[in-house]
Amino acid sequence: MTAGAFRGHDREQHQQSTRLRAMEENIDVTSHTEGLNGLSHELKPVEDITNGHSTYKPVINGVAIGHNGKDHTNGSAPFRSLPISALKQNGILQNLTAGGDKPSPTEEQEDAELEKARQEWEAVDNIQPALTEDSNPTPLISFNEALQYFQTTDLGDLLKNIQPTIRRTGLAAIAHFLFGPPRLHRELLEERDLVFAIAQCPVDNSQTVHMRVLQTIHKRLIGTRLDCPRYGPHWENIGFQGSDPATDLRGTGFLGLMHTLYFVMDPETLPLARDIYKLSQHPTQNFPFCVMSINMTRIALQVLREEALSKECNRRQQVVGVLNEFYVATFLHVYQLWKTQQKTIADSGFVLKEVELFAKKNPKQMLRRLEVFLKERQAGGIPRGTSPDPQAQQPSPSLGGSRAGIGQGSRGKEMHFTGVCDLPPDMEGEARLI
Repeated sequence: MTAGAFRGHDREQHQQSTRLRAMEENIDVTSHTEGLNGLSHELKPVEDITNGHSTYKPVINGVAIGHNGKDHTNGSAPFRSLPISALKQNGILQNLTAGGDKPSPTEEQEDAELEKARQEWEAVDNIQPALTEDSNPTPLISFNEALQYFQTTDLGDLLKNIQPTIRRTGLAAIAHFLFGPPRLHRELLEERDLVFAIAQCPVDNSQTVHMRVLQTIHKRLIGTRLDCPRYGPHWENIGFQGSDPATDLRGTGFLGLMHTLYFVMDPETLPLARDIYKLSQHPTQNFPFCVMSINMTRIALQVLREEALSKECNRRQQVVGVLNEFYVATFLHVYQLWKTQQKTIADSGFVLKEVELFAKKNPKQMLRRLEVFLKERQAGGIPRGTSPDPQAQQPSPSLGGSRAGIGQGSRGKEMHFTGVCDLPPDMEGEARLI
C-alpha cells in the first residue's frame, strides 16, 4: 500500500472516530409526551450508518420516522429531531409538560371569579326584606278583645288614683244637684271606673295585648299586613309626635289607644277614620292624626267626668259604648270644621277649645249628628256631615275669622302641636299650641 493510500485510510479512520465520539458525547434522552393526537412521542437517537454516515431519527410508538423527516401519523405536521432544550421552549410543549389536564393560572382565576359571581347571584334569591321585627306578623286585635284583657286584669292600684267626677263645693255643688244632669246609675259605676283606670294605664312593652293594639292601629291606617318596629319614625307618619307613641299618652293613658283602636276596627267608622287620616296628610291642612285622636279622647273623658253623658249612659245601660261613640262624634265634628273652614295646624288650639265647649253643652246633638252621618254613608249618599251646619261655618270670634287661619298656613309645618293631654291638670279644659 502506498503512502498516499495509508494517509487516505488514516484520514477516513480519523473522521469515523470523530463521529463516534460525537455520538458518545450526545446525551441519550428519551422524552415521553402525549401528543395532541393522543399518541406517545418517544424521542431517542437511532443510528443508521449508510456509507459511513450516522443519522438520528425520532421514534413514535416504537416506529422510526422515515428519511424524509416527516411524520405521517394521523396527518400531523413534520416533526424534526431537535434537542430537548429547544423543544421545551415551545409553548404547547410547555403546557403539555405541565400537565394537559391542569388549567393555567389565568384559567383558574377566571373560574374562581365565575364561581364567585354565581354564588352572589344565587344569594340574591335568598335575601329577604328586613321590614319587620318578626317574620310572623301579629294578628289584629279587636276592641272587645282588648277591653276583655283590662276587665280581667288587676287594676286595683290604678283605681285608687282615678277622679271619675268633678269635685264641686258650695253653691256649685247645690246648683249641680238641683239643675244638673242625672247621676249615673249605681250598676254602671264599676264600668265607669274601669274606663278611668284604663286612662291611668301606661303602655307596657312586655304585654302582648298592648303591642297588638299598637300594631293594629298602624296596620289599619297604613293599609299593610306587616308589623313595624316598636320605635321609629314610622309612628310619626300616622300622627304621633315622635318615635315612641307612649310619650303622647299623658292625660289619657292607654284609653287614648283604645279609642283609636275602636275607630279603625269598627267597620262602620273605619271609612271615616281613613277620610280624617287622609285630611291629616293634606299639604296645607295637615295635622297629627293620632295626637288629635288623643285629644278627642281627653274631651270625651272630661264630658264623662262632668256627668254630661250620664243620661245617655243610663238610657242605654252602658258606659264604654256611649263613650266610644261620643269620641267618634267629637272627631267627626273636628273633621267637619277643619275641612270646610280650611283650618290649619296654626288653628288647632282654638279649634280644640271650641269643640270641647260645644261637646259639653250639646252631647246629645253630637251623638245624633254621628248617627245621621253613618246612616247616610251606609245608604251610599253624600253625608250631610261633610258640610256642617251654617252656624258651624261662621267665623269664630276667638279666631278673628277663618281667613286668619289660612294666612298662617305657611307656618303650620314649622309649629309644634302640643296636645291638651300635656297640660297641667288645672289647665286641662284648654288646648294650647306652642
